[in-house]
Amino acid sequence: MVVTGGAGFLGSHLCERLLADGHRVTCLDSLLTGTPANIAHLMERPEFTFTRCDLTGFVHVAGDVDVVLHFASPASPVDYLRLPIQTLKVGAIGTWHSLGLAKEKNARFLLASTSEVYGDPQVHPQPETYWGHVNPIGPRGVYDEAKRYAEALTTAYRGSEGVDTAIVRIFNTYGPRMRPDDGRAIPTFVRQALAGDPLTVAGDGSQTRSVCHVSDTVDGILRLAFSDHAGPINIGNPDERSVLCIAQDVIAATGSDSTIEFVDRPVDDPGVRRPDTTLATQVLGWKPTVDWRGGLMSTVAWFRQAVPVPRSAPR
Repeated sequence: MVVTGGAGFLGSHLCERLLADGHRVTCLDSLLTGTPANIAHLMERPEFTFTRCDLTGFVHVAGDVDVVLHFASPASPVDYLRLPIQTLKVGAIGTWHSLGLAKEKNARFLLASTSEVYGDPQVHPQPETYWGHVNPIGPRGVYDEAKRYAEALTTAYRGSEGVDTAIVRIFNTYGPRMRPDDGRAIPTFVRQALAGDPLTVAGDGSQTRSVCHVSDTVDGILRLAFSDHAGPINIGNPDERSVLCIAQDVIAATGSDSTIEFVDRPVDDPGVRRPDTTLATQVLGWKPTVDWRGGLMSTVAWFRQAVPVPRSAPR
């Protein structure tokens, strides 16, 4: 198994799960946004190999490969707004090289796409048949369009090159190993709450997200990877809640006395987000199993242990 972006938040969980299931794993990562700490506990395992590799350059993996799971990309707004060219290049050239690797090895290829291909949706919830509402020249376009192009390239390789491909559209995922400074709502709120700082909620907080625990997301991804379905298939939790509600729940889960501070909404920030997961249930037999409260408490516990907190912060 090859996992590109395997030192990232989601990629590292995929590597860990694949190893637990008895597979040999080669992790490719440039460490542009990933970190060695995410895979440090895997490095001594003989069935795990890490190679620092920029997918926009030459890509080579020795030996047989059964599946290429392509997860290399900046994924948070903080990262892709800071690295717009790199985000576009890995979505285009990196996907091209990863598809070439799968073709060379006669391997199945799975593209990690995203709910962001739906943009600020005009259809709710979002089914896989919806084409999206994306601003290609807005600040988020570097990520949204990189993933939309990657989907088109993956589909072209399936049709014209005979590569066995699949596309998964991943909705908001949370859990251990998220970077506290990655700019996404849950790690930002948890970091702020543990430090006793105000939680910065964009707009009035009425915009919605559907968040899925990383263990459920990984399970759905691997069910698709080991199926014969081409996708795209949505993987996400249809339990929709407002950003303000998420912030309030984080305050409760941390026992913090933090307040809520409302700030300007980012440009093109989606107003709603909820996956239609009918296809995932019908084709893969997949449904999320981790409830929000339990998943949040375990995530907070990880942040308490892993992230330094000022002495004055609530514990």
